[in-house]
Amino acid sequence: MAVLLTRPHPDNEPSATRLRERGFEVLLAPMLRFEPIAFEDDPAAQYDAVIVTSSNALRAIAPQLQSTGLTGLPLFAVGDHTAATARELGFHKVISAEGDASALRDRVIERARARDLPEDSRLLYLAGADVSRDLAGELRDYGLDVATQTAYRMTALSTLPREVCEAFAAGKVQAVLHYSKRSAAAFLQAVRGEGIEISALAVPQCCISGNVAAVLHEAGALQVSAAALPNENALFEALDRALRSRLA
Repeated sequence: MAVLLTRPHPDNEPSATRLRERGFEVLLAPMLRFEPIAFEDDPAAQYDAVIVTSSNALRAIAPQLQSTGLTGLPLFAVGDHTAATARELGFHKVISAEGDASALRDRVIERARARDLPEDSRLLYLAGADVSRDLAGELRDYGLDVATQTAYRMTALSTLPREVCEAFAAGKVQAVLHYSKRSAAAFLQAVRGEGIEISALAVPQCCISGNVAAVLHEAGALQVSAAALPNENALFEALDRALRSRLA
């Protein structure tokens, strides 16, 4: 029996390693493909801090990072994984919101209120092409000047690896892990296209947040659970609970 990991490459590799260390067999079916977009560096632009909601944004600009001077700025990261990537790439002052986009917004506003940021701060938001909320707009509503630059896109994949289809058909998948609304939607489209929707949705669907879980609920999945917090540790705890409840 195996756990199916739908997280995109390359973040799926450390996730798979952690699952194997917990005793799980792992199947990989990344449902989104990472595609960087060239960073448009404006030497005249002056920023006071950087905001990132995904490590993919940092991965996308990594080849140009040293020439931009951005690593000398404070960086606000959505969570610890993204914060760790920022430190690896040379950012020295990294603030992790330890949550989701709402937590990141609140952390930036908190630092602005504490005067850790200048009153006329200009923030650079390195975003993906598809965003689930207008984080920049929410920060502007508070009075902050935010410049958004699209750093990457995630392209949905429409098929599953053959070994994954065969595992579903043979009843060898014990749960599926979902990390975003877009990857969950891509997974649903793929299983329908492969003709394995019934068997795929018959197993526990473990989601990193309630918003992601809603996508699976709407599709008719009956065993859907959401992580208590939007991070991988909580997601793995949700997986453990889901599998225990099946054995009860």
